[in-house]
Amino acid sequence: QLQLVESGGGSVQPGGSLRLSCAASGFTLDYYDISWFRQAPGEEREGVSCISSSGGSRTYADAVKGRFTISRDNAKNTVYLQMNSLKPEDTAVYYCNLKADYRLGFRDFWGQGTQVTVSS
Repeated sequence: QLQLVESGGGSVQPGGSLRLSCAASGFTLDYYDISWFRQAPGEEREGVSCISSSGGSRTYADAVKGRFTISRDNAKNTVYLQMNSLKPEDTAVYYCNLKADYRLGFRDFWGQGTQVTVSS
């Protein structure tokens, strides 16, 4: 009932682009900061990007700066991650994350992940 759902992943050649979406179901995410994480095979999950509730503040991991852009459309209850100039090292499962406050019981919400594969 209360969940985040990622979509938009797929296979792309180096230099290509993808746009990931993170949609909330059962609650509204407009009060919360939202983060994107990724996890490659055999590696720990790492932070990629974060956007504030208003969209006014955005941060990025050094590895993706200048190539990825995070945005949100609160009217659509969705956060996006535009990924350009993709590299093979971007290959990973990408997850959306929300750390809730009292409104959602102080829970840590994760989506199921969407696979991004960059290869030639």
